[in-house]
Amino acid sequence: MGNGVREGQVDFKRQDAEPVTSTHLPSEDNQEKKKVLNSLMSGALAGAVAKTAVAPLDRTKIMFQVSSKRFSAKEAYRLIYRTYLNEGFWSLWRGNSATMVRVIPYAAIQFCAHEEYKQLLGSYYGFQGKYSNIVHVFIRISREEGLKTLYRGFTPTILGVIPYAGLSFFTYETLKKLHADHSGKLQPSPPERLLFGACAGLIGQSASYPLDVVRRRMQTAGVMGHTYSSILLTMQEIIREEGLIRGLYKGLSMNWVKGPIAVGISFTTFDLTQILLRKLQHSTNVER
Repeated sequence: MGNGVREGQVDFKRQDAEPVTSTHLPSEDNQEKKKVLNSLMSGALAGAVAKTAVAPLDRTKIMFQVSSKRFSAKEAYRLIYRTYLNEGFWSLWRGNSATMVRVIPYAAIQFCAHEEYKQLLGSYYGFQGKYSNIVHVFIRISREEGLKTLYRGFTPTILGVIPYAGLSFFTYETLKKLHADHSGKLQPSPPERLLFGACAGLIGQSASYPLDVVRRRMQTAGVMGHTYSSILLTMQEIIREEGLIRGLYKGLSMNWVKGPIAVGISFTTFDLTQILLRKLQHSTNVER
């Protein structure tokens, strides 16, 4: 009889526990969905704001990367100034809409993936005005050079993203953790976030810069009248014609200005947007 009583108690507890489990699962699923959506929205905004902020510098850097002209800060300034005088202030942002089409989904997925992997693994672990709009770009390139051309430079892009994204996120998260350990504050201030993001951008972009130059050359090969068949051959030709440092690291000094600004803005915008969305959701839940 003693055994019967015990079994009855166990069964009773199980019956009691089942409804509790089933009622909590949907709310946990909703919280996870909201978290992913917040990361996607914050990442998209972060990418858009950062890229728009440095678009004139980015455009100038690319124009040097795809040409054999020697880069210098003085020549870059002259190019920006001439563009402003001849084509107007907003021409400095020409092609930014095409950049947004690429950057917004990319940044959204990148930041969201980082947040998910961080949770799983832990904290340590438009060219020269030739095209009028992004649709025109796709149509014209597809007709003149084939659909395959749209993916030219895809391999160096992927190879470049690995060290850039890995080093950037690792540096930023490491600096935030070191700051928390030494200051005792759970969260850094916005200026501190900008500084940590700037350091992350400086390290990440410097490490992947040669592949960025190769990618630009391969992507604009048809426009510039060149033919590049592979990453290694492109590198060899750039080094032969322009030298190792002046060729593969052309415009790096401008990237040291542009990159830290862009990455600092990006990380800061993402973190602050995440905090704002969480507060809004919390206040909505409290009102309900």
